[in-house]
Amino acid sequence: MKRLIPLFAVLALAACGKPAPKGDTPRTLTFSIVSTEATQTQMQEWGPFLKDMQAATGMTVKPFFGSNYSALVEAMRFKQSDLGWFTNQSGLEAVRRAGGEVFARTTHPTGPDGYQGVIIVKKGSGITLDRLLKCDRTLDFGMGDAKSTSGTLAPNTYLFGPRGIDPVKCFKTVRSASAEANLFSVGTGTIPAATDNTRSMDRLAVIDTPQARKVMDSLQVIWTSPTIPEDPMIWRADLDPAIKAKVAKFIFAYGVGDTAEAKRQRAILERIQTGPFKHADNSHLLPVREMEATGELVDAKAKGDRVAMAAAQAKLDAVKTEMAAHPPG
Repeated sequence: MKRLIPLFAVLALAACGKPAPKGDTPRTLTFSIVSTEATQTQMQEWGPFLKDMQAATGMTVKPFFGSNYSALVEAMRFKQSDLGWFTNQSGLEAVRRAGGEVFARTTHPTGPDGYQGVIIVKKGSGITLDRLLKCDRTLDFGMGDAKSTSGTLAPNTYLFGPRGIDPVKCFKTVRSASAEANLFSVGTGTIPAATDNTRSMDRLAVIDTPQARKVMDSLQVIWTSPTIPEDPMIWRADLDPAIKAKVAKFIFAYGVGDTAEAKRQRAILERIQTGPFKHADNSHLLPVREMEATGELVDAKAKGDRVAMAAAQAKLDAVKTEMAAHPPG
């Protein structure tokens, strides 16, 4: 018996070290969200959606609130999050650096798909686009998050880049903030001009508070970008296929149909500024890759760098070829 006791102990320890069967341990799914407002406010908006996801998938769903899009990319890279809602540019970064994979996209809840980047000023300020582009370093300017498609990539690609303008050298100061922060900063007179997007402005327009109405009434758009595709939903490519199937079943059925339950779900989706989700894959990111390549070409031309120009042109041509093979739909 004495000789058997150590053997029993070893077997017991080995059993303790074995992972529990998948069916015995509830799976936690972490959903990443960029935190543009206070966490409490974000939970009020996202809580019902995440609660429904938890009920439908049978997994514990918890949010990961990142202060910016880089935090969301890094969270996915280090497997601290499993899926989330990204902008196009940050989504491209998540695919490239964090093992992400586009599986769905958002839709406009009440109108056509797509949105625009804008530059806003306070009404009556006298600031026009021509005044802004004088670049006399007398104006403070608000840009978006470094990984923001509408707040940074779009204005650099379509406005500043083609004119050879470096915002840092153009303005007195340049600060980076979320679309919502820029919107309120301009509306309250903290900064004279900033980037924003039409989705952010649409959201403010439906907030029925004296402060929101006052800010909205004080804004003027002086520049609008070409249409930007809706945002991608991205999960880790290495997620268990069974988990992907559960998530997909929930995502693509949510808010679809004419039942009372579907209407309830669509009301929840409107709170997070989307309609029912649509299927997508990494080809959804082709337009932002085109913007990226266009910006690189503009920058190379401004510097007179022929080698960089050739490389950027080749990159742009390759993206256009891919886009021709994947027409939007």
